[in-house]
Amino acid sequence: MRILHTSDWHLGQHFMGKTRLEEHQAFLGWLVEQVQQQDVDAVLVAGDVFDTGTPPSYARELYNDFIVALQQTGAQLIILGGNHDSVAMLNESRSLLGCLNVHVIPGVLADTEQQVLVLNNSKGEPGAVLCAVPFIRAREVLSSESGQSAADKQHSLQEAIAGHYQQLFAHAQALSQQHQARFGHSLPIIGTGHLTTVGASSSDSVREIYIGTLDAFPANAFPPLDYLALGHIHRPQKVGGHEHMRYCGSPIALSFDEVGQQKEVLLVDLDASGLKAITPLAVPVFQPLARVKGNLAELAIAMQTVAAAQAALGQTKNVWLEVTVAEDDYLSDLQPRVEQLAEGLALEILLVRRQRTAQQASLTSDARITLSELSPLQVFERRLAGEELAPEREQALQSLYQALLSEREQEA
Repeated sequence: MRILHTSDWHLGQHFMGKTRLEEHQAFLGWLVEQVQQQDVDAVLVAGDVFDTGTPPSYARELYNDFIVALQQTGAQLIILGGNHDSVAMLNESRSLLGCLNVHVIPGVLADTEQQVLVLNNSKGEPGAVLCAVPFIRAREVLSSESGQSAADKQHSLQEAIAGHYQQLFAHAQALSQQHQARFGHSLPIIGTGHLTTVGASSSDSVREIYIGTLDAFPANAFPPLDYLALGHIHRPQKVGGHEHMRYCGSPIALSFDEVGQQKEVLLVDLDASGLKAITPLAVPVFQPLARVKGNLAELAIAMQTVAAAQAALGQTKNVWLEVTVAEDDYLSDLQPRVEQLAEGLALEILLVRRQRTAQQASLTSDARITLSELSPLQVFERRLAGEELAPEREQALQSLYQALLSEREQEA
């Protein structure tokens, strides 16, 4: 059996005031083509179909059009709710879509056995058992108890989530064993999830989700599934080095720090013995994004380089650009100066950042403290650590810092 694993579409997202409609249209069309060409039996969407709980009408239309187009391939479709998705909204069409070979699991269901699905291959024969787990809200699996410490609550919640997986896995094992008794071979068991696992590497566009007080779920708390299809983290990656635990990532870059990532969906092949192969399918770039950094003179060269590189690739769309200005970031008329550098180039500047502003914000962000809690010397020390300076300037500032430090010690 062959499954296509995808997640984190975020239909309806606006990016720096720009709609992603054309990108999502192109991606969903490409995805249907891949299902046809790769003989996919089932498509798993592991959460965050939409960007918000109240997506615009064109995003809902994209969703519906994709479902209609996928019907022509004969593949099953399983939609899991994510933390960005509205349970109520996904649930509206759940019964209707059930008539179209589409299973929608918007949240943890009252009858958890409905979250265990037998998936059929293209011949209509059972090919795998799915433990369909969406984004889990704490109230769905746990009742709060008074008097619990934060650590107790975290431990209880982790146990409750692990228990939910184990409950579904036990039912899936029973179905697999029934199939073995009848046909002489068992069915592989796969699972899904929309959460952060311990050690997963995220990006700026990933909204931190906390299931109650739990910020990350340990990989060893999952049952022994043949494959685990995860969503929420936008960077494709394995979990804890495990080949069978995968985030497929988002299909398009949802923030500038995802620039340069190769976006992908995953083809997962299974048989009676379990997982056979995982094949990444590279998703084309439908809207080029780039980041440049430097002083104004360096930015002029960098912008020309970006435009030339996109032209060489045959890209006809303007590149959406993030610009970080260093050294010249004190200028009051920075925005028009930067925009002037891009004139005549196939670039569209969406964000101009001053490097010093970003550095000042980082002075207190890590420790979650305010400037009023820092002494002038501590502020100087943190700013100095964040600067990229020529050797002679760095030496001069280090000398000044040491002089201030000595003066402070003498005063004390």
